[in-house]
Amino acid sequence: MNASLMTLEIFVLALGMALLLADFWVPAERKKFLAYLAIVALTGLLAGTFGGFAGQLGAAFNGSYVEDPLALFFKRFFLAAAILVLFLTAEFSDSLSDGVSEFYSLILFALSGMLFAASANDFAMLFVSIELITVTFYVLAGFQRARLQSLEAGVKYLIIGALSSAFMIFGIALIWGTTGKMNFNDLARVAGQFADNRIFLTGVLFLLAGLGFKISVVPFQVWTPDVYQGAPTPTTTFLAVGSKAAGFVLLLRFLFSAIPAVTARWTDFLIILSGITILFGNLCALPQRNLKRLLGYSSISHAGYLMLGVAALSATGQSALMYYLAGYLFTVVAAFTVIALVMRHLDNEDVSGLAGLNQRSPMLAVTMTLAMVSLAGVPPLAGFFGKFLLLRAVIEQGLATGNHGYYCLAFTALAGVLISFYYYFGVIRAIYWSRDPSDLSPIPLSAPAKFSMAICIAGMFWIGIFPNTILTLATQAADALK
Repeated sequence: MNASLMTLEIFVLALGMALLLADFWVPAERKKFLAYLAIVALTGLLAGTFGGFAGQLGAAFNGSYVEDPLALFFKRFFLAAAILVLFLTAEFSDSLSDGVSEFYSLILFALSGMLFAASANDFAMLFVSIELITVTFYVLAGFQRARLQSLEAGVKYLIIGALSSAFMIFGIALIWGTTGKMNFNDLARVAGQFADNRIFLTGVLFLLAGLGFKISVVPFQVWTPDVYQGAPTPTTTFLAVGSKAAGFVLLLRFLFSAIPAVTARWTDFLIILSGITILFGNLCALPQRNLKRLLGYSSISHAGYLMLGVAALSATGQSALMYYLAGYLFTVVAAFTVIALVMRHLDNEDVSGLAGLNQRSPMLAVTMTLAMVSLAGVPPLAGFFGKFLLLRAVIEQGLATGNHGYYCLAFTALAGVLISFYYYFGVIRAIYWSRDPSDLSPIPLSAPAKFSMAICIAGMFWIGIFPNTILTLATQAADALK
């Protein structure tokens, strides 16, 4: 047992507890600075993963916990996501009537679950990490108890999350009952023998249903738009990037490390799942007027794009998936930061609320415009090259296998991109060309808010124009799945 591999998780949990206790001594008007303290600490941990501290490779607890390039890639992703979300939370804290320190702590507890998920290598660790993330988000989604929408979001997430957990634990029971294996490496050695066992395959489907809830793929996406709309904006942001990425790292480990022999036989199923998710998300986003709800359906479509990397069944597709997530992180955080700053005093988050934003705050207008352009997949931003890599992986697999389903999937993805132009550029139109905006008062921006948005803008351009660094890390991470 090598418990020292869990340094990151231990530090994050300790930091969360420290912030929770600090609530007793820190005056209410200074609690915002606790977020900046957490940001400094997490930045140090993130830097440490590149400098050797908390970056050792190995396994612990009889192989149930692994620290490999895949785990490191996603842990860095989760730390970066939490840092950016904490910047947003500090700006949003004025909208919380009480419990500011608790909100910061819950974000860190959710982060610890994501870090455990990145290293999960057996079903026990998988389930515990998923539950730590999900239970924390139950509270975060309904944190604004005075808002009916927030309470509704929390209840909906609780009910559907509990259902998905039931599917997952029942699936794990069926898999263990038929194979006698909990560890992914042990399961991989015998999974081929059970490829035709109906009980085993039912267990696999049940487990995939639970993970499908986390990543918002059809038909497990029903909670997404309602929860995105009702939850506090920092919660929605962390759900959109952190929770989704946690679901994908577990999906990758399960499909390609635990049951590769079974996954190879489910090509058509993965193709259909990806295509339907892309079309559903994009078509349902077309009539939306609420910005957070629109981005909820957009999140569903992006889950479909990310599934392209899974359906490709190749290291190229897996590395493209991780590259796409890196660009998606900066893009989504940028969009939700603008929503939080512009809509903080409005009763709803309607697109019309962005009218005249270019005159009220040019920086917010530029940030939102770049976020929409990147989500749409327009060069030279991160979203374009990410979609290009995913489409290339799908087409290459189609050429290699002769499966025409891959060509249909590529066509579906391109159609989804074209459909998305309408609603993404509708947001840009509202910013610059809406008639007679009712409010043209300047929007004040704090230095941390400007800094956070500058990081997001730089990230969108850097990943899109200079992809080699992230792509190299993603390729090394994908190699860990072989």
